[in-house]
Amino acid sequence: MLLYRVKKNMRLSFHGAARNVTGSKHLITLDNGTQILLDCGMFQGMGEETDELNEYFGFDPAKVNYFILSHAHIDHSGLIPRLVSQGFTGQIFCTPPTMELTRILLMDSAKIQEQDAEYSNKNRLRKGEKLIKPLYSEEDAIRAIRQFEIVEYNTDHPITEGITVSFTDAGHIIGSAAVHVSIQENGKATRISFSGDVGRYDDLILKAPQRFPQADYILLESTYGDTLHKDAVAAEGLLRDIIIQTCGIRKGKVIIPAFSVGRTQELLYLLNGMEEKGILPDVKYYVDSPLSAKATNVVKNNSDELNRDVHEVMKTDDDPFHFKNLTFIQDSVQSKALNTNPEPCVIISASGMAEAGRVKHHVRNNVGNEKNTILMVGYCEPASLAGRLLNGNKTVHIFGEEYEVRADIQSIRSMSAHGDYEDLLNFVSCQDPAKVKQIFLVHGEYDVQQSFRSRLIDKGFKNVDIPDRHEHIDLNN
Repeated sequence: MLLYRVKKNMRLSFHGAARNVTGSKHLITLDNGTQILLDCGMFQGMGEETDELNEYFGFDPAKVNYFILSHAHIDHSGLIPRLVSQGFTGQIFCTPPTMELTRILLMDSAKIQEQDAEYSNKNRLRKGEKLIKPLYSEEDAIRAIRQFEIVEYNTDHPITEGITVSFTDAGHIIGSAAVHVSIQENGKATRISFSGDVGRYDDLILKAPQRFPQADYILLESTYGDTLHKDAVAAEGLLRDIIIQTCGIRKGKVIIPAFSVGRTQELLYLLNGMEEKGILPDVKYYVDSPLSAKATNVVKNNSDELNRDVHEVMKTDDDPFHFKNLTFIQDSVQSKALNTNPEPCVIISASGMAEAGRVKHHVRNNVGNEKNTILMVGYCEPASLAGRLLNGNKTVHIFGEEYEVRADIQSIRSMSAHGDYEDLLNFVSCQDPAKVKQIFLVHGEYDVQQSFRSRLIDKGFKNVDIPDRHEHIDLNN
């Protein structure tokens, strides 16, 4: 009796950041069953479905053999401890700075989840509602960190027979990388490139994204695929005007939800530049996030990844992320004291979408006062607290309670660390469109992705797909 083997194709499946921006998870399954996971991010700001999305992977963690992390942001790394606690035992490959940052981010994430669950459960207990559990504990995060293995940029690193990974600088945050997986299987070579998050070619502090070798398949982020950013000079002027109007004229507070990694350092560099020019408004500035302080130190310790402009500043200013009247808040008692202090000030605190951490408390305590300003400086999921404020909601629910929105709500979208559509097109300009079999657009809202898809087709890329969540697509080698 003759047995005929059914030919299988290598396939990709998309389990997060598919027609939305957060929760990045993409799985490569080889013909022989080997599974390689690209990112394992937490969904953020998805409204009532957020918890359910973070509890269900869409694949079996125990069957994943290898994991490759593009960068440290929580929407790309935040579910790693849960992945490990549910059976993943393989290695986690990333750049050295990404390992540094991810370690402190995951420990902080676990702590925040435990604290927020405890805080919310007090209200739930009072109302007779079901109590919630954090997604993972600090112990889970510690176990996950032990599985990390660092890979330097621009190095072909073998992860098993027939599979190598290499990283090129994506210019998004310190340590961020575009991931390039080379696979030899069944006598054929396949190269899959995953952009991670693409930075800007005129970033304030980071080097521009690197060119990368020809790929067969590309997973490309598309967060701002229909947007052009304004320049940094405009951002500086807008930021200064908001501080003057709020603190100087109305005698209120500026609350800035900012991601601890990337956005906070960019804000500090911008404010430091104002001081150097003699135009920094004379008020108190607080970074209320122990994590942000640690992340800023990681940035300083990896100054080789900073661009020429920053190195020029460092010739005369040994710390371009510190300036007069700046205080880093560590203690929670000090953090709470900011809410009762009537003094005009600027408070920069995590998280960037105001969904967790100390900033959520600051928004709660300041959103009802017309003297104050809540300033968003990056992408916000529409259903997140920051997104709802930007949408013009007259009331918002915070920790289960309703608050009237009286504060001024502002946004400086040009400060995003994500490239706009010109940056994204520049990123793939090193590729021969005729040799790219397919581009998969990820990490973007569906209407934005449709717009960006048309731009890519205009550039000669013929097969541009927009996969849905949990969709499986065979790769025709």
